[in-house]
Amino acid sequence: MGWSRRLTMAAVCSLCVSATAAAQGLPAEPVTLGAGRVTLGGTVTAAFACARLEENNSCGDDTGFFNYTDYEHSTLRMTRVAVNAAVRASRQFSFLAEIRSENGQAPQAYALYARVRPWPERAFDLQIGRVPPTFGAFARRAYASDNLVIGMPLAYQYLTSLRPDALPATVDELLRMRGRGWLSRFTLGDPTAAHGLPLASALRWDTGVQAHAAASWGDASLSVTNGSLGNPLVSDDNAGKQVAGRLALRPTVGLVVGVSATRAPYLTRALVRTIGRDGDGHRFTQTAWGTDVEYSRGYYLLRAEAVVSRWLLPTLAPRLRATALMLEGRYKLRPGLYASGRVDRLGFNRVAGDTLSDEWDAPVTRVEVATGYLLRRNLEFKVAVQRNVRDGGRVPRLTIGAAQLGFWF
Repeated sequence: MGWSRRLTMAAVCSLCVSATAAAQGLPAEPVTLGAGRVTLGGTVTAAFACARLEENNSCGDDTGFFNYTDYEHSTLRMTRVAVNAAVRASRQFSFLAEIRSENGQAPQAYALYARVRPWPERAFDLQIGRVPPTFGAFARRAYASDNLVIGMPLAYQYLTSLRPDALPATVDELLRMRGRGWLSRFTLGDPTAAHGLPLASALRWDTGVQAHAAASWGDASLSVTNGSLGNPLVSDDNAGKQVAGRLALRPTVGLVVGVSATRAPYLTRALVRTIGRDGDGHRFTQTAWGTDVEYSRGYYLLRAEAVVSRWLLPTLAPRLRATALMLEGRYKLRPGLYASGRVDRLGFNRVAGDTLSDEWDAPVTRVEVATGYLLRRNLEFKVAVQRNVRDGGRVPRLTIGAAQLGFWF
């Protein structure tokens, strides 16, 4: 059976499931308890993907690992169950949590923080714990209901070959890992083959303290957290904290313009000791800048985002740089039905070794088009086709079809 026929069958099955679920009267609003002091909500999404294998035109897995994440799951083949809760202890204090399970694994705390509003009449709060992302725009809307397609932008998901616990000894060794971020290996540090880091992780939230203020013209956030942009942590394992900031402006109705910046050490203490640079760990940092624009009017929604990240490695003279550009949009065809698409490009600066010279990782281009339909206000079905082209790696090109059903309340 061809890959397109299998995708069609999956879509039909998903529609049958959604129709049955809707008939059973799913909840449409968050559940409130204790006179409104406790609010419970939830999200359930199920996605199925079929990669077109060009050698026999059949349906298979994403053998290029284009959609692999730092949780070692494919974003196009994922079943996610999430339960969130908000407990308002007083006008000044509230507690928020989200517990997630992906692909049947043990539930984990995705978000878990206290929110303090020192002045209830002002739009200012402090958040302490596992807090929402400060950097960028997409990480704040990574839920299926906010994502215009099914996959994720390359900046927030695609794995480079860089690792926090292992280093290449030479530029040539780094270049041999081009396009192998799903399973890279270096000689310094942990010798085990493991996944690399994305520019920014949208699937793990930061742990620390965040201050947020809002006004009619926009809002601003500043945070001090553990880990780094590409590797958020609950318990820090490096030589310092991550400092991140974001400013979002709303100059007119429907327009949002944001800028972000962050800096943090990203190499583990164990690795820094292994290479004999104990005490210098704070110097080996990931620094990133981002800008984003969103404009909506009538039936249209347009978004663009750029992320530039630089890493300083103790074993290589040049700084490594990656630049990700994303443009996406949606058009409502009729009530409940829309068409959408995203174009992505991830590139890297060129480095030269003793025998090899190239961009330090393999550039990737991704195009994804989708259509979605709201079966009811909080029950959505999507189908999408994604095309990936990479200048390197074992699988340089891959087309993937996907279907997703999402429910939230």
